[in-house]
Amino acid sequence: MAVFTFIVKKSGESWSAKQHAGEHNLESSAPSAFELQRKLTNLALETGGPNSVSSTFSMITPTAAIYQVVLGGGGGGGGGFVSSGGGASAGGAAAAAAPAAEEEKKVEEKEESDDDMGFSLFD
Repeated sequence: MAVFTFIVKKSGESWSAKQHAGEHNLESSAPSAFELQRKLTNLALETGGPNSVSSTFSMITPTAAIYQVVLGGGGGGGGGFVSSGGGASAGGAAAAAAPAAEEEKKVEEKEESDDDMGFSLFD
């Protein structure tokens, strides 16, 4: 499993990103945040090899964000990864994914009505 964390900034009308604490020092820029995410994901795939991919994009301010790409991890990509603040290590990413799975298993509780409480707001 490989984790690529990027610091993303908007300057004028373009977005740029630089890898945070990585041995490859990947960076890119694009006219939109979406296009930048696609470029960064492709850079990570070129560097880390073909794997399943999951990613998160977390806005910090209107002009700054954290983008994290996780290669491998076995989940089959897409939606299984949960970021914890922005900059989790590989071990932290796995630990953060576990609580998300537990939350999905929770059964929705039945809403209580006024009749169930033994009094009515309008009495």
